[in-house]
Amino acid sequence: MSTPPTDGAPSPLTRDQLVAAFHSYGTPREGWRVGGEFERALVHADGRPVGYSDPRGIRWVLERLAADGWRPEFEGDNPIALYKDGASITLEPGGQVELSGAPHRRLADLAAEAAANRAALRELVADGDLTWIAAGLTPIADIDDIEWVPKGRYVVMREYLPLFGDLAHFMMKGTCSVQANFDYADEADCARKVRLAAGLAPLTTALMANSPLYRNQPTGFKSYRAHIWTRTDPSRTGFPRALREQYTHEGWVDYLLDVPMMFYKVDGEWLPARGRSFRVYMEQGFDGHRPGPDDWALHQTSVFPEVRVKHTIEIRGADCVDHDLAIAFCALWTGLMYCPQALADGLDLVAELGREGTAMERFAAAARGGLDGVVSGRPLSEWARELGVIAERGMRRCMPDDLPLLDPLLARIDAGRCPADDLLDAWRADPSPEAIIRQVAY
Repeated sequence: MSTPPTDGAPSPLTRDQLVAAFHSYGTPREGWRVGGEFERALVHADGRPVGYSDPRGIRWVLERLAADGWRPEFEGDNPIALYKDGASITLEPGGQVELSGAPHRRLADLAAEAAANRAALRELVADGDLTWIAAGLTPIADIDDIEWVPKGRYVVMREYLPLFGDLAHFMMKGTCSVQANFDYADEADCARKVRLAAGLAPLTTALMANSPLYRNQPTGFKSYRAHIWTRTDPSRTGFPRALREQYTHEGWVDYLLDVPMMFYKVDGEWLPARGRSFRVYMEQGFDGHRPGPDDWALHQTSVFPEVRVKHTIEIRGADCVDHDLAIAFCALWTGLMYCPQALADGLDLVAELGREGTAMERFAAAARGGLDGVVSGRPLSEWARELGVIAERGMRRCMPDDLPLLDPLLARIDAGRCPADDLLDAWRADPSPEAIIRQVAY
């Protein structure tokens, strides 16, 4: 909560303090863990959206889960999040339900946690016409028909973001993704891992592409979700070129300080920041208020680059996919991030991948064509085969017992097909909404 300056107030935040905090986040290698975040959407069997306030809607889902031991968080009278055993369940603006799992030493434990959550969600709707779906974009519903979740920050965001991107509401209410989180030892280790994750973003976007339909028609993109992000707000999406080439904690803090703010919070009230920067908030204050550490943490959640650095490195550029493939995505990055040789080989691949064109051009090729997209003169399916070899070797060295969890992704690499290819084939065979929802059922 923001605090007004008084004689007894804590010392104001400074840039040096924020940089020093990032230097303190490093974790010794023996303590490295893996985390995953999984978004899913709830729809009717014919693809119509399920609202927060519907009789068997998103609020009902949270209330049922809370009865099973999850601790609820409320905004006013509305449950908006749940917590249990180091994990959380939160809501995206259109009612997408996200599991942010606890960090785990073994991928098998991460997979078990995600599977248990999936089973609980499926059991809730087993006796009706509701279905959880795994897709990068809701394939049938119109975005305007999706109810907004009653969270104060989303009230501000829904007004602010469309000023800077015509597909902002698509991002907020219609998209779902998979995210993997990893530790780093120090600034140098973080820099290498950030460069790897940012450089490979087009390739992993293509591998996981799973959003070719909107309103039950092909969009012309294998990952329309990825395209949507390019038309949301360029000041807080993508990844800064300077940090892509040479990451430092100092440069990262400066980027965060200068990203325009959407909102801030005072005494529980969400207020529009009107694009003023956190640097100005920190140094001059807004309306007599200056930020504290919680405000800095809140601001970081409003920045949406392909790779986000906090206590961990968050890899964010993947469409929502089925459970097995989502876990394989986490396995892919585990092999790359936690095996030193795989990390080095992956960085060599990044250099080759980026020898022609711009980062935006590579990303656009992946979003439109999936594994058929062409980067640096080669289809992304060929680049994916090289990446698969590197990741498999990395997993074999750093986490051999969990190597089979990578198999679903390796099978897709061998076939040269992303999930969008299967969904488009299914649509051509039977374009009925019910058939499409069955194809993407979670």
